[in-house]
Amino acid sequence: MTEDADTDAAPESTSATTTATTTATANGIRATYDETETERRLEFVAGVEDEDSGATATPRGTGTAAIAQNIEGYAMLKVRPTADGDELERYYGFDMALDHAAELLGVSQHDLPIPEAADDMGM
Repeated sequence: MTEDADTDAAPESTSATTTATTTATANGIRATYDETETERRLEFVAGVEDEDSGATATPRGTGTAAIAQNIEGYAMLKVRPTADGDELERYYGFDMALDHAAELLGVSQHDLPIPEAADDMGM
């Protein structure tokens, strides 16, 4: 019976609770940085309107990509198709992870907005 009780309690104890979230939008891409109990995550969504620019140009990229790192901030970066998706690749450097995320979105790495809280991701 103890195992059943532990199994029933597992979803509550492993649920991702956000402790900090910041967002940046540019070039038709929204980047959202958040921290869960176990990870720092930076998720990109391409194909959105720039809220502040009033731009009418069609965004070049579409889709989603994410970069995740353990909460302590010293492990390799994991590139995923979404924040909760399966890992595609691991990188030591933030630039390499950003390059892969940009490739998934079909944009240049330099088009990706980076929220200030995510500036220190990578080893």
